[in-house]
Amino acid sequence: MTNIPLARNLSTVAPSRIREIADIAFTMDGVFKLHFGESDMPTPAYIKEAAFQAMNEGYTFYSENAGLLSLRKAIARKYSDLHDVKVDPETEIVITASGVQALNVSIRCVIDPGDEAIILSPNWPNATSIVSLYGGRPIEIPYTSNRSRFEIDFDAIASAVTPKTRLLVYTSPSNPLGWVANPSEQQSLLDFCRKHRLWLLADEVYERFYYAGPVAPSILKICSRDDAVIVVHSFSKSYCMTGWRLGWMVARSDLIHKASQLNEFIVSHAPSMIQRAGEIALEKGEKDIESMKDSIQERVNFCFKALSSIESVSLPQPEGAFYLFPRIEGVTDSFSFALSLLKETKVSLAPGVAFGNGGEGAVRICCAADLSVLEPAMERFVKFLKKG
Repeated sequence: MTNIPLARNLSTVAPSRIREIADIAFTMDGVFKLHFGESDMPTPAYIKEAAFQAMNEGYTFYSENAGLLSLRKAIARKYSDLHDVKVDPETEIVITASGVQALNVSIRCVIDPGDEAIILSPNWPNATSIVSLYGGRPIEIPYTSNRSRFEIDFDAIASAVTPKTRLLVYTSPSNPLGWVANPSEQQSLLDFCRKHRLWLLADEVYERFYYAGPVAPSILKICSRDDAVIVVHSFSKSYCMTGWRLGWMVARSDLIHKASQLNEFIVSHAPSMIQRAGEIALEKGEKDIESMKDSIQERVNFCFKALSSIESVSLPQPEGAFYLFPRIEGVTDSFSFALSLLKETKVSLAPGVAFGNGGEGAVRICCAADLSVLEPAMERFVKFLKKG
């Protein structure tokens, strides 16, 4: 093998510690797998049938880089119905091949090598890694927390701003925290970014998993279409389409124009027949979403109740998404803790360290599995905790 090196900045992109635990779990039998962020609910039949029908109708060719206009119009209607927000489907929406790709192209549009991005943490690690991938420097600012709620540390964010800062990223509802930004917090984030001339990127993938109403508040409700605001979204969670890889982004028209061009060099466009299936998901999925949210909330409440009486556990009540992120007294190496839990009990959880600054000392539990899985898994986890 010739000694020709790989790109130097690859070392800045850390491997997934969630995947590291998962790979070990895959080698074991009888594991209760609560490490990935995925429900056990299958894609509804009408969505699968729509993709099959679309193939038969000829949706097997290229679409626009921005995605099928019919799907963009369906998304715009959904924003109007759910948030009373008007979005131009032709100039302010781009379809992407997954929410991850929406995050990827969004960050690429606003980050140059050497720029800095402030990321509220603990967070799903992909945003941090994508910033690094493009030569930027992620600055993770932890939320403050108590036993009732997580809060944004605006003083810490202000202290982190430098002349190189270009972007602030947050997720609401949060993976892994279950925290949801209320309109007052969103307004404060928007005002902060306006003051410091930053892009504000909101990951709103879990917006339909909100326990105080039908949909979590969207930053699009309070910002203008001229604001430097990006929202990324996905069909994966709300429509049980994780394997389909379909998402979108909403932003100012100049960024959307450039993101559409970048799609050509990343993926060209999301698969045409899957885009058509996405239209049907938006058209027919509301009843299923409500039923699924009720079921997920029951599962989250079950897991929360199982842990809330344990004194060594600090766990605010989740407001949305389908995760718990308990902080465990005395745990300083969450990966070793999760590995010991897996080997001793065959319960697989994601280590908190995988979610960046502020995540160490905790674990993430995906509560979207069936109760037939959650009940024995939580029984084993609680017993493990009580052993100390």
